[in-house]
Amino acid sequence: MSLTRRTLLAVAAAAALVLPAGWATAQDRLQVVTTTGMIADAARKVGGDLVDVRALMGPGVDPHAYRQTRTDIVAMANADLVLWHGLYLEAQMEDFLRNLDEGGKVVAVAESLPRNLLIGHDDYDDKVDPHVWMNPNLWARVVLTVRDALIAAAPSHEATFRANAEVHQAELRNLAQYTVQVLSSVPTESRVLLSAHDAFNYFGSAYGFEVIGIQGISTESEAGLQRISELVDMLVARDIRAVFVESSVSDRNIQALIEGAAAQGHEVTIGGELFSDAMGEDGSYEGTYLGMIDHNATVIARALGGDAPERGMSDLLN
Repeated sequence: MSLTRRTLLAVAAAAALVLPAGWATAQDRLQVVTTTGMIADAARKVGGDLVDVRALMGPGVDPHAYRQTRTDIVAMANADLVLWHGLYLEAQMEDFLRNLDEGGKVVAVAESLPRNLLIGHDDYDDKVDPHVWMNPNLWARVVLTVRDALIAAAPSHEATFRANAEVHQAELRNLAQYTVQVLSSVPTESRVLLSAHDAFNYFGSAYGFEVIGIQGISTESEAGLQRISELVDMLVARDIRAVFVESSVSDRNIQALIEGAAAQGHEVTIGGELFSDAMGEDGSYEGTYLGMIDHNATVIARALGGDAPERGMSDLLN
């Protein structure tokens, strides 16, 4: 049975009784709750000091499998604005979030993207690949939807939100230019990105890389022994020597590939850890959207024979 708005508020009221004193702070600012860290970063960039943003999913958290907690329900029910990704990224929360929507305070920010810019979903005929943040130009469009949602929630601050969004759009344009520069330096024959799951299709489309995920678009799909065996044979046959792990996905399948290739006398190394479905640690450069994509582009370019500065476009990478 689906949850109604009244039911959600009742759960929130009951859960609030067990929250510690001082949990609700900064009530003079717009209270925004987001699902992913990427959306939270956009809301902070656009909202500045006028918003108090809380992301439900932190570093290393897989949004495909995440389910809302009681504390999450409290936060979303009491927020002025709830921003979620959509496109079936938050698969286990989809029904909850759609039932929570009332009066425009709950916005699926990626679902505003034109359909012709989206990539089909290998696992579901009626859905698309949700990992649009892997292309900074697409993400810039999502940021504008975040801006519009903030304006709708607090129209008196429209001028500030628009000004902040313009500044962030310039940052995203610089990021897009950097990623093109370093990734185009990778030799054409080396532009193969193999990682744990299919989170990089928009990356591959934007930069001309062949993208191979051991699992499907969702981490809920499983990779069988036959899939592992096929990929090992491919690594050997095509002389691919670097694969990548992801911060929010177990590396066990990647390790199985490396071991399988070694058994055939072919050495494969880990080219680095990429941020796929979650950003880096809170408070770090990699814990921002700019840092996340800077890190990925720099690590991939350097591992596959391209030319990229060790500390990225702004000399901030750890």
